[in-house]
Amino acid sequence: MSIINNAIAVISPKWALNREAAARSYQSLKGYDAAKPSRTHKGTKESRGANQAVFAAGKNLREQARWLDENHDLSIGMLDRMEERVVGANGIVIEPQPRSYDGEILDELANDIQRRFATWSLKPDVTNRYTRPELERLVLRTALRDGEVFGQMVRGKVPKFGHPNSQGTQFSVEALEPDYIPFELNDVSIRVRQGLEVNTWGQVVNYHVLLDHPADQIGFRYKTKTIPAKNMLHLGMFKRLHQLRGISMFHGILTRLSDIKDYEESERVAARIAAALAFYIKRGDPSMYIGGDDAPRHREVNFAPGMSFDDLQPGEDVGMIESNRPNTHMVDFRNGQLKACAAGTRGSYSSIARDYQGSYSSQRQELVEQDESNRIMQQWFCAGWSRPVFRNWLEMEMLNKQDPLTLPPDLDIRTLYDAVYYGPTMPWIDPAKESKAWQMMIAGNAATESDWSRARGRNPAEVKRQRKREVDYNRKNDMVTGNDPEPQNGDNPSEKVKT
Repeated sequence: MSIINNAIAVISPKWALNREAAARSYQSLKGYDAAKPSRTHKGTKESRGANQAVFAAGKNLREQARWLDENHDLSIGMLDRMEERVVGANGIVIEPQPRSYDGEILDELANDIQRRFATWSLKPDVTNRYTRPELERLVLRTALRDGEVFGQMVRGKVPKFGHPNSQGTQFSVEALEPDYIPFELNDVSIRVRQGLEVNTWGQVVNYHVLLDHPADQIGFRYKTKTIPAKNMLHLGMFKRLHQLRGISMFHGILTRLSDIKDYEESERVAARIAAALAFYIKRGDPSMYIGGDDAPRHREVNFAPGMSFDDLQPGEDVGMIESNRPNTHMVDFRNGQLKACAAGTRGSYSSIARDYQGSYSSQRQELVEQDESNRIMQQWFCAGWSRPVFRNWLEMEMLNKQDPLTLPPDLDIRTLYDAVYYGPTMPWIDPAKESKAWQMMIAGNAATESDWSRARGRNPAEVKRQRKREVDYNRKNDMVTGNDPEPQNGDNPSEKVKT
């Protein structure tokens, strides 16, 4: 019983028993067993709001994640793999889809927009250091590791700044680490919460950005500038509604990753010590021990393969030091922990652990399941970064007086900003089986040739242009092969190859 019931029991035991029974009845009203604290179940709760929880731990978590990204090989590999699967080597591929009033894609305009965007992608950021794929990979890594990343869209002429791209498009992106928007900046009077100014509906209207990175500030300088929400990109890992600041992807596995690192280091050191141990010489029993100046001096024994001991003193014996290192169960334990890490990061165990020993069916199943996670991450990245960057660039490209963009008269202006966004696709384990499956789907009108090209990470229009140029060249130079889509003059391409 509780302390109060114990005290009441002294005066009225019946009253105390009734109170205890009522308390137990109240506990039973909690319909789920998980809601009842017990000796084996702590029932830990989180009653704070989303912003309170992030404010209390967000900065600490991102700093721990950064340390792991700098010092832990597995953490580095996780982030590297996410870069490869979400953004890839060529960045997010963007295919403009402007259409006419009849619904037909205007290929010439789409190709012109794509060419201009590719030129701008060579120097998209204000520092003139990164190409667009490089910048996107850095942005993704920052968002995953730190929980969020910001980007200021710089439009038009700005004092003391020139846009790095040379085609006359006055648009650049300034990527910012989350440190530039301070967690500590809160002002209830103007509705500023953790550096973000919101209205009564919870919409962010302004971002308060430090002029310098906090680590680079000298003295007590703490000045900020206000950037309107329309000029700022905010890509964050949000886990709860009404959450303003993002949380690190590692938030649920930080302890596990740290433990894995410490455990592996301990096992590695133990294995090194075990490898350095050789043998010992046993000198009789304790009764033969001689101390002081008369004790036998330490002698060196030169080791060599196949050596034998022929100079042992009377009563001496040679013993080998045995060690159970390296630990034969370490790999299994480590892999089990990595499976838990994969479950907490939308990653796949095989890619994180670099363990590809499964059968074709198991690897295929893992790829299929992982592909949906990759698509979710790609959609998140495109919606928060790639799409607004492309649309704002195109808006400024329309104002480019140096090389104006010509719009055809039959363009449906509502479709000017339409585009298809896609990142790296699911890799093929068996290309022959995959190709046959695609051919069957296209023959059954369940897919298109463009879908097939995109599944290989290629631009369908570019593939067709290259294919047509190749076929025309082969026909012109009498090099028709079995891959020609339509043999000329009744010739059988396979027979021509044989001859």
